[in-house]
Amino acid sequence: MAKKTTAKLETSPYKGVRDFYPSDMFVEKYLFERMRRTVESFGYVEYGASILEPAELYRAKTGEEIVNEQTYTFKDRGGREVTLRPEMTPTVARMIAQKRRELSFPLRWYSIPNLFRYEQPQRGRIREHFQLNVDVFGVDSERADIEIASLAYQLMKDLGAEDKDFEIRINDRNLLNYFWDKVGVPESKRLALSKIMDKKAKISGDAFAAAIETETGKKAPKIIAALESGRAFMKAIGNEDEKSEVNKRLIAIIDGLSKLGVSNVVFTPTLVRGFDYYSGFVFEIFDTNPENIRSIFGGGRYDNLLEIFGAQPIPAVGFGAGDVTLGDFLKTHDLLPDYRSPTLLYLAVLDDEFDFADILAEKIRDLGVAVAVDYTNKTVGDKIRKTAVDMIPYFGVVGSAEVKSRTIKIKKMDERVETSFALDETGLATLAKMILGTKDEQPASDEITPDKVAPAAKNGK
Repeated sequence: MAKKTTAKLETSPYKGVRDFYPSDMFVEKYLFERMRRTVESFGYVEYGASILEPAELYRAKTGEEIVNEQTYTFKDRGGREVTLRPEMTPTVARMIAQKRRELSFPLRWYSIPNLFRYEQPQRGRIREHFQLNVDVFGVDSERADIEIASLAYQLMKDLGAEDKDFEIRINDRNLLNYFWDKVGVPESKRLALSKIMDKKAKISGDAFAAAIETETGKKAPKIIAALESGRAFMKAIGNEDEKSEVNKRLIAIIDGLSKLGVSNVVFTPTLVRGFDYYSGFVFEIFDTNPENIRSIFGGGRYDNLLEIFGAQPIPAVGFGAGDVTLGDFLKTHDLLPDYRSPTLLYLAVLDDEFDFADILAEKIRDLGVAVAVDYTNKTVGDKIRKTAVDMIPYFGVVGSAEVKSRTIKIKKMDERVETSFALDETGLATLAKMILGTKDEQPASDEITPDKVAPAAKNGK
């Protein structure tokens, strides 16, 4: 009888998604903690939702083509079409439309969801990522625009970036629409032109000019010249009174940010952002390092999105900051944190004193120290090496000698120095203070005075 052969399963993750080993998870946790700390300091509160949404939600917002080609959409066992969410904004709009009468506006909400898009993986863009979403609902004033942009700026600063490391590029779609009116570009051409402008940084100057000419014909030279810079754009618009009404809000945003000390703001007339639902102010955080010159994240104002639910519009402005592009930024600027193990103390067990070690570990954990107990029969030397490889800062041995003497020696791994502690309430409290890095490391009594001795090389401790 022939033997049944089984093909080996692939160990790599699904294309476009990531595995998070402990060192990767450390960076991810760092990002999330900084995100939460920053946005909550501005008074934002966290919300959440399922990764599954009815496919109709995205068809209503973006159309059939996007749902079919760029999302993970399938039928469930009940025959309903569902989509793994590709973005969070439609979800939060649905949530607000559902309970708008129960909510107290203005709302300052944030979330850090995972999002899915079926697209070709490349640097800064994969098929699954996590994204900080921050939104203000119910404020039509430019003050909300200023707050959102300054919050994005503060997030970059809290991640260690300096002003020279990034730009805040801003524009207003209303100002752009005024320009289209002035040069005579019909409504039917504006969406296509916006998509061309959104790709300006990714294509050559000749390709950009050719694409503009294809859409606008003889008007192209004037349009291309106006889009060269913010100054050229403002000159092309002119100084009519109507223009001052259109752009005064953008000027107020720039002035407001300046008053907050945000000076790395650049008016960028070609900035439109990819989503069609933006209705006014838009911005992007842009990396200025030549090794990673690209948009990191962005957002803008979307006052009309609730209309897809048949609800009255609510003023809204926000941004989304993905973990992939932020991670690339931190790596490029050498801002990634050094890995530190959440386990602070590793206990090796000798002479089968596992019960005593477990009880001791529980007492130390109660004092706020994360403790792992090694249950293997490996040598003490091997256990010390594991402590070093796992980057655990403290190591100790529990055996019959420690049980008898009611003391334990704790090795500080980076200094290779041991300190003795009594295994009583006072001694363990002093041990915890040392490990937790408290400033007051003075002993509570002479009985448990720490006795620093050189490492014992012979016994491997």
